[in-house]
Amino acid sequence: MRRDIAFFHPRAFDPDGGFFHYLNDDGSIYDAASRHLVNSTRMVFCYALAWRLDGKEEYREAARHGLRFLQQKHWQPSYGGYAWVLENGVAVDRTQHCYGLAFVLLAHAHALRIGISEAADGIASTFDLMEKLFWSEQDGLYADEATPEGLVSSYRGQNANMHSCEALIAAFEATGETRYLHRAERLARNITVRQAALATGWIWEHYHADWSVDWDYNRHDSSNMFRPWGFQPGHMTEWAKLLLLLERHAQHLQGDADWLLPRACALFEVTIPAAWDREHGGLVYGLAPDGGVCDGDKYFWVQAESLATSALLAQRTGDQRYWDSYQGLWEYSSAHLIDQERGGWYRILHQDNRRYGPEKPPHGKTDFYHPMGAYLECLAAVGSPLP
Repeated sequence: MRRDIAFFHPRAFDPDGGFFHYLNDDGSIYDAASRHLVNSTRMVFCYALAWRLDGKEEYREAARHGLRFLQQKHWQPSYGGYAWVLENGVAVDRTQHCYGLAFVLLAHAHALRIGISEAADGIASTFDLMEKLFWSEQDGLYADEATPEGLVSSYRGQNANMHSCEALIAAFEATGETRYLHRAERLARNITVRQAALATGWIWEHYHADWSVDWDYNRHDSSNMFRPWGFQPGHMTEWAKLLLLLERHAQHLQGDADWLLPRACALFEVTIPAAWDREHGGLVYGLAPDGGVCDGDKYFWVQAESLATSALLAQRTGDQRYWDSYQGLWEYSSAHLIDQERGGWYRILHQDNRRYGPEKPPHGKTDFYHPMGAYLECLAAVGSPLP
């Protein structure tokens, strides 16, 4: 954790506001002008965890600095939403994404948890905005995308709901308000049980407006940044992690929590054998509906999320198989994806673990949200949780 923090801090800190998002593998900045809502929010999360690790006030001030940038630059008073992309502080993509709002909620929740009191209003207001723009009581899930004026598109996706679930758990942990936890559990059940039943128990990414499966969306784009075609092994294990986080708070849930652990085990146990590359190691990025590999690249976040889940499952069940998976994922990641000298993780590798050259964006180390979150849960699993 400290090695990764040292890579990003202070070089990613922009004294004029927010953080630099696009760093080469050596730490040099290759794009100082562009800011993406997802990265702006994730950096707040990372600095909040850095403060919980070492208690350095400069980390808490960096998280506060990031929140100010969200409200002063990403927030657009003209329509009451957050700009998706900024260039030199000016909104160039004002599309409203539930995925983005989930990370705004996550940032505020973790900021409040480290004593940034002004983040409390951001939790409530962001949740209200998600409700207004995207929530469907009939479907029990959030829609995905809207125009600045609030016109919702017909696309539906599981990814926005997954990160909303994560953020809602964090909001509960920061505030103690059970409405956030109850909503998180409802999302989890509807995606990992109801929707998964439409795809033989696996979690498909894309849906029509009525939440029927859209098998063809982005069929020829299996490496899309936010909406790739194919089953995503990393999302299968990430959902398993979220089910375990929900189970931690079982006494506060409205209904029976007994389903959470078995479903988490099932998701993990079907994913790892199917996605593990027996020749080159690591988990591949995408699987086609027939079980074949549709994108064999190795993404840092897939390994990191699976690390966290294997540790939590091992701790929760005592089953050595999960520790074996944990060890294998660490060995692979340490050998290929983690920059042992400079800190940070390489973002994407070829299937045979060769690094992409600097001409293929996004080649840099754009944030460390996934590894930091993985470290957090791995520490909790081995009995050394952060405060």
